[in-house]
Amino acid sequence: MKQLKHWQDPINCLLGLWFVLSPWVVGYQDMSSAVASAIVLGVLMIIASYGAMLTPKAWEEWLQFVLGILMIVAPWVVQFSSSGDAMRTSVITGIVTLVLALWTLLTDKDYGSWAHKTAH
Repeated sequence: MKQLKHWQDPINCLLGLWFVLSPWVVGYQDMSSAVASAIVLGVLMIIASYGAMLTPKAWEEWLQFVLGILMIVAPWVVQFSSSGDAMRTSVITGIVTLVLALWTLLTDKDYGSWAHKTAH
């Protein structure tokens, strides 16, 4: 079995699963736009994170980063910011996702020299 390269990827995968289930756990299952956002972005997060666990590539971390941003802005773009529970769930899940993806990108020397270059 291949060794896991980044501990952040399984956590982001669990965050994706949480996001898919959150409408029913938190109680905003009657808001179709918030539910659709949670399901679509959550499933994409699960796929990206699982892919990153199987064959780690920088683009998968960047995709997780972008998905985190989309989770953060979704309440205003998809117009469910008036629901406090749905909005908070989306924003907090997005922030944690974004931070974990950025952490991986900044700490893995194989994922780009832009974060590891020293000034000359």
